[in-house]
Amino acid sequence: MPLLARVLPTMVMGAIVGVSLPLHAQDQISNADLVRLVKQQAAEIKALKQRLTVVEKHERQTDGQVAQVLARPASPVTPPTAIASTPAVQTPAQVQAAISDVRDNDIAVAQAQTAANGPQGGNDNITWGQHNEAGPRFSSDDGFFTFKPDGRLLLDFTGTNDSKYAGRNISGADLESARLGGEGTIGPLGYHVEAEFAGDKVSLRQTYLTYQMKIFGEQSKLYVGNFLKDLGTEGSSELARVPFMQRSAASEVGEPLNDSFGLGTQLFVYGTNWHYSVSVSGDAPSSSTTGTTDDSITYLTRAHWNPLKGDDGFIHVGAWYYYENISRGVASINNTPSIAFSFNQNLDVSASSIANPTQDHGSGFELGGVYKSFWLMSEYAKRTIDSSTSDAVSRHGSALSAGWLMTGETPGFSSRDGSWHGTNVIHPVTSGGLGGWELAARVDHYDFTGAPHGGDGDAYTVGLNWYLNDWSRLMFNYIRWYTDNKVGSYTGPDWGNAVGVRTQIVF
Repeated sequence: MPLLARVLPTMVMGAIVGVSLPLHAQDQISNADLVRLVKQQAAEIKALKQRLTVVEKHERQTDGQVAQVLARPASPVTPPTAIASTPAVQTPAQVQAAISDVRDNDIAVAQAQTAANGPQGGNDNITWGQHNEAGPRFSSDDGFFTFKPDGRLLLDFTGTNDSKYAGRNISGADLESARLGGEGTIGPLGYHVEAEFAGDKVSLRQTYLTYQMKIFGEQSKLYVGNFLKDLGTEGSSELARVPFMQRSAASEVGEPLNDSFGLGTQLFVYGTNWHYSVSVSGDAPSSSTTGTTDDSITYLTRAHWNPLKGDDGFIHVGAWYYYENISRGVASINNTPSIAFSFNQNLDVSASSIANPTQDHGSGFELGGVYKSFWLMSEYAKRTIDSSTSDAVSRHGSALSAGWLMTGETPGFSSRDGSWHGTNVIHPVTSGGLGGWELAARVDHYDFTGAPHGGDGDAYTVGLNWYLNDWSRLMFNYIRWYTDNKVGSYTGPDWGNAVGVRTQIVF
């Protein structure tokens, strides 16, 4: 039997006696006086429980050590002045009867519970709504073990019109992301398992082990498993945190062949106004992996620095670089990113197919900042692909974006790691407020003209985000787009409009 379970009943009985002794000095007790006593004793019992938890953790110590801890006397309860001054005496049976009467008073019971459990009431080992995610977080009494179920749901409705090609003027609903998993810690060790249920298949996303440590006195974190690569401000951010419904041209053009996720190892080191990361990763695990050829291996590094940082904001400067050894099983590269929402696969920029690729490398630059409720960010990415049968081909992507949180919130862009996190809403809708409102705009440019048949395109996006609370939001995006493709079904200059609405929750 745990030590706490053996000792606590004795403590409670002692506490009741501790209440009764001062009562021998009185004749009658008011409910208010008794409530004060119950609150004092509840706080004392809680403190003793915490002390005994520590004792139970070290239960294997010698009996003499345990006895010394248990021998520490509890602080006596100081009776109210009014009670102490009453000369009469009351028996323990009368005290118990008085306590029963008070228990019938809902207000008195609520006050005693508040004294015992704190202002929130309930179990101190369960917390809700932390880190901009709804849902519970469980922890052991000493905080050594933690666990939190997590997931997200992103539902889109998008439509396109005004293209000169009827095949591009389509609309529909899309399950952009549906994830379910869990995460936790075991002291400095951590784990995260998350499955994606979108795109008519199931695949692993954030699935890794972590270890917290210090390197040269700086906080560091090591990842082993399938993780999101540290690739630019939006490329290193979860889609549910980015201010727009899709990532920027710099993120989509610059990412390596084995995608934004990779199975390998990654190390982060954090300073007061900078961070540095380095990773080695192969292909992300998926149901389509056959295991008949080598993985494509990516070696990536990124760093950011805040040359100015104060209470009102900061300036962000960043850069990244990767080299990728492409698998022999890859016959060609012909990825064509959608220029406006992932649902419309016809609305893309032709990048021209590159046969027999052997390796590629990419680089990117970031410049921006945050000032009070405003933010500004510019990014540029270049990717060069080598082939054994043709000349090297370069692709370029750039983006300039800005936003204003009209209700006074601080932008969710982090100065610690240079990526997008959640927004803390000042007046949530779920608490009777207006929520957080954000106006954002972005200009994207896609340039694939380095290839013989590569096209180019532009997208001008205006977005309105309504943060209902810290973990849910509604998004509205309007995009005016332009493409000039050299090959494919939709060649030549083409303009059009696209509208998207997203509902999301993160838990």
